Amino acid sequence: MRAMASFAERRISALPLPRQVNWRGRSGRFYALTPERLESFALATDGLYLLARGTLPMWVGSAHDVIHDPQSRSRFRLALEAADRAFAVETEGDDLSRMTVVWDLEGAEPVSGLSAA
Repeated sequence: MRAMASFAERRISALPLPRQVNWRGRSGRFYALTPERLESFALATDGLYLLARGTLPMWVGSAHDVIHDPQSRSRFRLALEAADRAFAVETEGDDLSRMTVVWDLEGAEPVSGLSAA
């Protein structure tokens, strides 16, 4: 029985990572975003996220923004009600880079025909 459980654990851990999708920011820069399950979406303290409805970004930010910025918190709540997709965004660690990415992705759109893999 233990061997079967071990096999099942290996199969679960071997599931492929979600395929990244490309979005183009308002600056023209391309971003490879990682889809997140909206049903189980949770903000990680060190992550940056984009919530969208279709091709329209509803909110871009982090847990820090939700906690410390009332305007971002309000937009986040509205986005959670309306969004039909969520993405994790890779970004540099410094605040200026993160703020630049947030600004850029607030006006972003998905790009079809490019593979982010």
